[in-house]
Amino acid sequence: MNTNRSNSRFRYIITILRVAIGWHFLYEGLSKIMQGNWTASSFLMNTSGLFSGFYHSIANSPSILQITDILNMYGLLFIGLALFIGLFCRFASLAGALLLTLYYFAYPPFGNPLISASEGHLFIVDRLFIETSVLIFLFFFAEKGFGIDSLLSVRQNRKKSIIPDSESSSSRREALKNLATLPILGAMGWGALSNIKTYGVDVMSGATIQVKQLALNQLKGELPKGKIGKHEVSRLIAGGNLIGGWSHARDLIYTDTLFKAYNTEQKVYETLMLAENAGINTINIGYPSNPLLAKYKKMTGSKIKVISQVHPHLDNTKLSGVGPSTEKKLYYEFIDKAIDFGADIIQVQGNWCDWLVRDNRIEVIHEMIDHIRKQGYTAGLAAHSVESLIACADQGIIPDYYMKTMHHDQYWSAHPRENRFPFEVDGKEYLDHNRFHNNMFCLFPERTVEFVSKATVPVMGFKVLAAGAIQPQDGFQWAYDNGADFICVGMFDFQIVNNVNIAINCLNKTKRVRQWYG
Repeated sequence: MNTNRSNSRFRYIITILRVAIGWHFLYEGLSKIMQGNWTASSFLMNTSGLFSGFYHSIANSPSILQITDILNMYGLLFIGLALFIGLFCRFASLAGALLLTLYYFAYPPFGNPLISASEGHLFIVDRLFIETSVLIFLFFFAEKGFGIDSLLSVRQNRKKSIIPDSESSSSRREALKNLATLPILGAMGWGALSNIKTYGVDVMSGATIQVKQLALNQLKGELPKGKIGKHEVSRLIAGGNLIGGWSHARDLIYTDTLFKAYNTEQKVYETLMLAENAGINTINIGYPSNPLLAKYKKMTGSKIKVISQVHPHLDNTKLSGVGPSTEKKLYYEFIDKAIDFGADIIQVQGNWCDWLVRDNRIEVIHEMIDHIRKQGYTAGLAAHSVESLIACADQGIIPDYYMKTMHHDQYWSAHPRENRFPFEVDGKEYLDHNRFHNNMFCLFPERTVEFVSKATVPVMGFKVLAAGAIQPQDGFQWAYDNGADFICVGMFDFQIVNNVNIAINCLNKTKRVRQWYG
């Protein structure tokens, strides 16, 4: 009697466990199907680790990806349904375990757990591992709980032997137990559909792409490269502002926080991997992002080239007050630390170049460029105000490349030309709509074009879209046509492939007069 009760309880436990996992599969499959435009593309494109090549090859083949999407959606649906109602349980358990294993090794929670950090920084054992283990257990274990399989098994046994009338009522109760998951499925299905009608498809389950995003297989060609010093660099370079949380969003005070919230460490990794796969092999970052990039390269084995912006370790409102030897050490501190982080190219930060020239401290720039070169590194010099670069050139300070804001002023928020003044970028922000308010970064485009046309070293244009005020096709073309050898653009992950295509298109039809440097 006690043994029978124990076995009955165990069957209930197995049934609940099987049904719970079955519902998880079923709901995931149903959500993806109801989404209408679901694809596994971004999930596959952003994988890393030992088997990433396998997943990338699926994403890069339109026909294989289409088959994969169908198998994913309907595989989840039918495996879940079979587990829920207890039909073909062994086959469904094995198929489910194999499918979860593919998910598990796409973003394995070991070696580089940050790539799969959505459920926490786990090591080896995560939800996929646990569910796979349970399904393997169900595959090998004889007891499958209540369900259609058990009902069919009882009926087959009844045909082989005569069951006494005294046991017929017990058999009917057993049949009802085996069919109990059907009304439960109906109730849960009705509840899920009602929830979807009220709140829409569960986007966490139902889609991997929620914005318009081109896949890697939609690239129009290979992104051209050039040379900066000894480094081969893509003509389109990833900017670091978006991952660092610097939005330059005029008077929208929440956007810096929003950028940081979107660009989690995991998202930054995904963005960088996608950029590299799309042909962007270089990123230009603010100094504070060095630890993140160093970590990314260490954990993924990435070969992306890092241009680190640096500045003297001084308060820009008080550039003196210490002894000469101590002050020189402060010039070099962030240069040396950027090198320790593994930066490939070192660049004097643009706003600091402007401040130092404005405050008659141009010798600091000379000292920093000289120190960078003495360490054996390529030295860049950036500026927002073209007057800064002109002043440096007049003093014989010629870097290995320039980085200059390069955009036209034909956009709505550009303030009038007569109200623009050198060095006002990164200065006071006025409430007067006709004055500077974090809205313009290349104040005198024609002066910039004239300076660039005479430069005999590579020029990297940045802020070519005026921080989102100019369409990429327009901004890219203007910068390349007016002499930029490279452009640096901040990009979210969903913009990367489209921007690479735009850059390729602009480079193919540019009408520049200046020869290419680098």
